[in-house]
Amino acid sequence: MNKRIWLSLAHMGGREQDFIKEAFDTNWVVPLGPNVDAFEQSLVEYLHEDRRVVALSAGTAALHLGLILLDVKPGDEVIC
Repeated sequence: MNKRIWLSLAHMGGREQDFIKEAFDTNWVVPLGPNVDAFEQSLVEYLHEDRRVVALSAGTAALHLGLILLDVKPGDEVIC
């Protein structure tokens, strides 16, 4: 993959309050729903690869999912 996704400071484009209001108005105030689906699909299209994309609510959730996918069990040694 040649494209990089750079980590940077948060950028506010001016419509954030509109999106928050929409989420509350439509009762999608959980880490799923049409906005998350659209974000995941946009990322798939950006990557141009046949891969699955999952947006998670936090880095801890990502680490937890990774450990599950690696079949790490109680008693296994994990070096960070």
